[in-house]
Amino acid sequence: MTKMRSILRVVEPQPVREGAGVKLRRSIALPTLDNVDPFLLLDDFRSDNPADVLAGFPLHPHRGIETVTYMLAGNVAHRDSIGNAGVIGPGAVQWMTAGRGILHEEMPQPVAGKLEGFQLWVNLPAAAKMIPARYQEFHAEEIPELTTPEGARVRVIAGQVEAVQGPVTQIEVQPTYLDVSLPAGARFSLATPEEHAVLLYLFEGELETAGQLLRATRLAIFDAGDAVELRAGSVAARFLFIAGKPLREPIARYGPFVMNTREELQQTLRELRAGTFPPA
Repeated sequence: MTKMRSILRVVEPQPVREGAGVKLRRSIALPTLDNVDPFLLLDDFRSDNPADVLAGFPLHPHRGIETVTYMLAGNVAHRDSIGNAGVIGPGAVQWMTAGRGILHEEMPQPVAGKLEGFQLWVNLPAAAKMIPARYQEFHAEEIPELTTPEGARVRVIAGQVEAVQGPVTQIEVQPTYLDVSLPAGARFSLATPEEHAVLLYLFEGELETAGQLLRATRLAIFDAGDAVELRAGSVAARFLFIAGKPLREPIARYGPFVMNTREELQQTLRELRAGTFPPA
């Protein structure tokens, strides 16, 4: 029998400054919500004021995680220590697996004064924290879309909806990452593996689920179950739907590094000071 998930917790994004001074709104990696295993951070950097974002994220390190940048408007120029360089434009996604170490830079480029995007951090299991860094990037036209009979428009970045498979593959936590647009009053339902953590980031409009009404902008964390049923309210809704398999491992984090023990963090910092990070 299908067990519909209900909302366990609603989080209001908090304003923070990150990088060289970028203003953004954070929902995960707060004093009140450190993580939702396996997700470690969720940032919303939508702004129509270039001064909020132009300082960008100059060259910085990562280890032990994956960073996911998904753009709606404007561009982000990037480069990294394993030879990738380019521009992430509207509708594109960059899924970077830091593994044992990478240096990268992300510099926003608003278009017509606007930049809109999100960054998600995904944890790596202990057995994969020291794998070689790797990089996946897909342009807007490479991300498949489907429209349901109810009128929901679904962009499938990772995971599967009906027969449509997202292009991001070989990710340890078996993620689902969707960008869903719902007309007013329309419904959207999705089966979810019972053991997976399920999140929804509503950034436009309003949604109803399990008798609860959500209004933008909010993060909803769902309880256990094997399906989610959603309905847009009196106005259209747009949201990120994110799910993944929890790792249930110890988390030791320091800035851009997420390992399993304090000793592993100290080793990472020693390498950084010695100039041997990232390892060859």
